[in-house]
Amino acid sequence: MSKPIHYTLDLSNPPPLTDDQRAELKALAELPDSEIDCSDIPPLDEKFWENAVRNPFHKPTKTVVDLDADVLAWLKNQGEDYHTRINTILRKVMLREVRERGV
Repeated sequence: MSKPIHYTLDLSNPPPLTDDQRAELKALAELPDSEIDCSDIPPLDEKFWENAVRNPFHKPTKTVVDLDADVLAWLKNQGEDYHTRINTILRKVMLREVRERGV
């Protein structure tokens, strides 16, 4: 049994593309959308979106927000992870609105 090979790619400093890779990317970029074969891609129906999960590698930008003092105190009294709780509460409301209104 052979040992697995591990390779680490530094995404901030990727290796240069080969001439063949550049040519392939150029040909794909010039291909009109109407000529792209999408027959092997299943439709994204409601069932798909019910089971969809957020990309675990996505890191949204964080910002500073002003909250009413009593709301913040209530959240802080529930434990140290109040920042996560605030985000979870707001995300649930956001996703519900997106589903209901298509916003």
